Amino acid sequence: MGHRRRKPPPPPRPKRRVLLFLSIPVLLFLSLRLPSSVLRRANSLGRRCAPERPFLPPNAPSTQRLRIAMATFSFSGGREDGLSRRRSFEGLADLAGRNKRGYAERMGYGFVDAERLVDPHRPPSWSKIPAVRSCLGDYDWVFWNDADTIVTNFEISLENILESAIGHMDFNASPDLVVTEDINGVNAGVFFVRSSDWSKNFLDMWWNQTSFIQFGSTKSGDNAAMKHLIDNLSPGELQEHVSISSMQCLFNSYPWSLTWRSVIRLVCSPHAIWRGTYSKGDFILHLAGFDNKKEWAAKILQEINVEKL
Repeated sequence: MGHRRRKPPPPPRPKRRVLLFLSIPVLLFLSLRLPSSVLRRANSLGRRCAPERPFLPPNAPSTQRLRIAMATFSFSGGREDGLSRRRSFEGLADLAGRNKRGYAERMGYGFVDAERLVDPHRPPSWSKIPAVRSCLGDYDWVFWNDADTIVTNFEISLENILESAIGHMDFNASPDLVVTEDINGVNAGVFFVRSSDWSKNFLDMWWNQTSFIQFGSTKSGDNAAMKHLIDNLSPGELQEHVSISSMQCLFNSYPWSLTWRSVIRLVCSPHAIWRGTYSKGDFILHLAGFDNKKEWAAKILQEINVEKL
């Protein structure tokens, strides 16, 4: 008897191949979405950015409180000079202005809209320097926050933040400049300045760093100028006058969105991203480097309002 020939196995069904092919981008998409979900829940996963306890209630006697000003711009132009067409501030002034005025009133702080001090001969962000300096004669501390920031936790006071940043409550014997660092180093978009001779001299030197001024770029040069000055302080002067918060999210949180650049930064500097990404409960959101700032601000404020219901 002859041997019966075995039939060759049937070829894979085309449908299975198609499903396998389609599943690859789906799995890739889900894996890339995971970091966003985890980072938005960073505080519930153990990261600690908020101060541990309230410092003073909003109705505390004025004699017990620092004179603090929140200073900012209600920048209402379509986009900052030299920025890309997409990186727009249009419509942000009303949202951010109401938000920060409301917080300042609740906490009993001064609120300074320094838009009138914008120098037309420089990119607008440079004008934060004379804006802050103009406040130092009337306040103990000035809290500068760029136009693209919104307060996301009204239960945290600026005194809370200062205590957490400098490690004690003797605000008259503390550093003069309190800043945060992001993945690129010191950030000049949100910071505290104490009223002192050192602070006034530092602000004057910062303003005079004209070689850093840039037009036609997303970078105006003011941040690089501040970083240059801080990097060139002597170790003793740096320790005495400047405090750099170990946790960026204490008062300068950035949102994290899924882009190739953000993924690369997460892979290369995971600890820096973890320390600086916005999560529920953080004090302030800074839309540094983000396009369509109004849409981002409206989305976050809506999420906060829904959570309060």
